[in-house]
Amino acid sequence: MATISGEARQNMLAKEEVGKLIFKFAVPSIISFLVSGLYNIVDQIFIGQGVGMLGNEATNIAFPISIMCTAMALLLGIGSAANFNLSLGAGDKEKAGHIVGTSIIAMIIGGFSLSVIVMLFLKPLMHAFGATADALPFALTYTKITAFGIPLVIFSTAASQLIRADGSPTFSMICQMSGAILNTILDPIFIFGLDMNMAGAALATVLGQLLSALLAIYYLTMRFRTVSLNADYMRPRLPYLKAIVSLGAAPCFNQLAMAVVQITMNNTLRYYGALSMYGSDIPLACVGVISKVNIIYMAFMIGIAQGCQPITSFNYGAKNYERVKNTYKKAAKAVTIISIIAFCCFQLFPRQIISIFGPGDEAYFHFAERYFRIYMMMTFINGIQPMTSNFFTSIGKAKIGITMSLTRQVIFLIPLILLFPVFWGIDGVMYAGPIADSAAAILAIYFVSREMRVMSKQQEAMDLGCLSK
Repeated sequence: MATISGEARQNMLAKEEVGKLIFKFAVPSIISFLVSGLYNIVDQIFIGQGVGMLGNEATNIAFPISIMCTAMALLLGIGSAANFNLSLGAGDKEKAGHIVGTSIIAMIIGGFSLSVIVMLFLKPLMHAFGATADALPFALTYTKITAFGIPLVIFSTAASQLIRADGSPTFSMICQMSGAILNTILDPIFIFGLDMNMAGAALATVLGQLLSALLAIYYLTMRFRTVSLNADYMRPRLPYLKAIVSLGAAPCFNQLAMAVVQITMNNTLRYYGALSMYGSDIPLACVGVISKVNIIYMAFMIGIAQGCQPITSFNYGAKNYERVKNTYKKAAKAVTIISIIAFCCFQLFPRQIISIFGPGDEAYFHFAERYFRIYMMMTFINGIQPMTSNFFTSIGKAKIGITMSLTRQVIFLIPLILLFPVFWGIDGVMYAGPIADSAAAILAIYFVSREMRVMSKQQEAMDLGCLSK
C-alpha cells in the first residue's frame, strides 16, 4: 500500500519529473472516478437488461441526486485537499491539520442533511426531475433506497480527495474501487437471482458505498501521515470552513450545473419528445444511457485534473511558477489525446455502445445514434474546460475557477437547451451541446493563456531578484 511520509511527499512534489508525477497521481485518481461512476453505470447496465427501457429512464430521472452528492463531496473534498496542499507548500502544518478536521465534520453533517431532504421530498423531486407516469414507480423505488447511502457516498468520495492529498493515491483508489466491485458482484445477485429488480440495484449500491466509507474511516483514523490528527483539529472552525468552500466551490458548482442541465434536459425532452415521432420515454431513456457513458469519458478528464491538484497547489504555494505551468501543459496535452480517442468512439460506434445497456426497438436506437453523434460532436475539445477550472482552483483563484466551472453548463448550455427547441423541436436539444462545448473551450483557453503570462512575469521577477542578491 503506497503511503508517503510528509517530508518525502513534499520533496517529491517539488522535485520529481512532472510527467511521472502527473502519472503517479492521475492514474489512481482516474480509476477512483471511473469506479465511482461505475455505481451508476453498472446499475444502468443490469437494470437495462433486467427491467428494460423504463428502468433506464428511471435511473436517468434519479441521476440528478447522484450528481448533487458528488457536488457536495467535491465541495468539501477538493476544497480541503487544495487548502491542505497550499498550506503544506507554505510550511503551515497547523493550518493543514485544522483544514482536515473541519472538512471531516462538514462531510458528516452535509451527508446526513442531504439524505433527510431527499427522503422528505422524494416524490416532488422525481416529478421535478422529469419523471413520466410510466417511469415514476421505478424511480421512486430506486431513489427511496439509495437515499440511505447519501451520507456514505459523500463521505467516501470527499475523504478520498484528502487521502490522495496526504500522499496515498493508491489507497484513495482502493477506497472507491472496493465499493464499486462489491456493487458489481451484488447487482446480478439481487436483480436476477433474488428477483429484486430496481430495489436490488439500489441495495447493492448502498452496500458498496458502505464498504468505501468504512475504508476511508480506517485511513483517516489510523494511517493519516502528513499531520497528526488530534481532537483539537476535529473541532470545526468557520474560517477554515470558508477557505474549504472557497476552493471547493468551482468543482461543486460544475456538478450542480450538471444537475440543473440534467433536470432541464429531462423536462425539455419530456415536452418536445411528446411532440415528436419518438414520444417522451425514448428520449429520456436514451439520454440517461448516454449521460452514463459520458461519465466514463469525464472520469479521465476530471481524474487527470485532480491528479494534478497536489502538484499544482504545492508548487504554486512554494512560488515555483515554471513547474506549475509545465504541469498544466502536460496535463492539457494528455486530456486532448484522450478526448480525440473518445470522439472517434462516439462517432463510429454509437449503436454498439448503446446496446450494452439493454435492448430497444429501432426508434430507440435511431434516436440514440443521432443524439450521440450530434450532442457529443465537440468531445475532442471537452477536456480543456474542466482541466482549466480545476487549475484555477488549485492555485487558489476560486472566482475564476467558479466562472470556468459554470461556463459550459449554466452560461451557455442551459439557455441553448431552452431556446433551440422552440425553433427546431427535439433536434434543438442535440445541437445545443456542441455549440456550448465550443464556447466554453474558447473561454477557458483565453483565461489560462492570460494566467500563464502572469506567472511567467512573476517567475522572471523572482529570478531577477535572486540574481541581484
